[in-house]
Amino acid sequence: MNKAATLALRTPSTAIAKFFRKPKSLLILIFVLLALLAGLGNGLALVAPGLAAAMIAAAATDVLLIRYMDDEWCFPDGALLTGMIVGMILSPREPWHVAAVTSVVGIVSKVVLRTHSANIFNPAALALVATFYVFSPGQNWWGAMPDMPPYALVVLIATGIFITDRVNKLPAVLAFLGAYFLLFTLTAFFSDPARVAEIYRTPDLQAVLFFGFFMVTDPPTSPPRARDQLVFGVITAVASYAVFELVGAAYFLLAGLLLANGWEAWRRVRAKTTRHLKARAGAYG
Repeated sequence: MNKAATLALRTPSTAIAKFFRKPKSLLILIFVLLALLAGLGNGLALVAPGLAAAMIAAAATDVLLIRYMDDEWCFPDGALLTGMIVGMILSPREPWHVAAVTSVVGIVSKVVLRTHSANIFNPAALALVATFYVFSPGQNWWGAMPDMPPYALVVLIATGIFITDRVNKLPAVLAFLGAYFLLFTLTAFFSDPARVAEIYRTPDLQAVLFFGFFMVTDPPTSPPRARDQLVFGVITAVASYAVFELVGAAYFLLAGLLLANGWEAWRRVRAKTTRHLKARAGAYG
């Protein structure tokens, strides 16, 4: 293809169509929608500083790291998502620098903690757990719109199902939500229901849906195959339940995801090692 033909293909409509085909781009748009709706309920002036600080810090850190390591400039779409998740989980009443530092920790973790092919842990989850012991920040998951009217829950579920289907992670979400609510329902049946009643109420209900649709489905840190996704979802649910019961920490969902991320990283390394050994065995007859 000659230069003129190449330039002809680079039209605004082509660029827009390419943008909307990328799951990361779609998720950014979804988060913008959720943040705007949630911001109307909480006050845009209240939520904007922390969210903006998280996004700017994440994007700037990612751009500089990639420039340093790969000697190229890039659009930090993944970093923006990390910053948005951090900003939408932390309480908007926290100082803006808490959100900024948390986002930077998440981006750096992608570089430091990784296998040959991808980062090991969901960066937002790891950063939120790590900085909890530094700042002890509130995590009210305002981005899941727990303070909004019932229609907001419909928006949350609809956008969640859409992006989950788009990245082919429906088995992971269904396994996670099914195992999660089953465990807490059994706990309510066999012990004091009041002890776990909060799980089924606002804001915990909206938080777990946001978590399931938008964090459990993170492509770099979750399995691609349906069978492995089922295991991943169950591990996340069981680990989250265990942390809730044994520790009672506010980050119990995030801790559960990190344990599942660790399992997935181990599975990928083991699978690669197995393929390598089989290839060597085949090469030597």
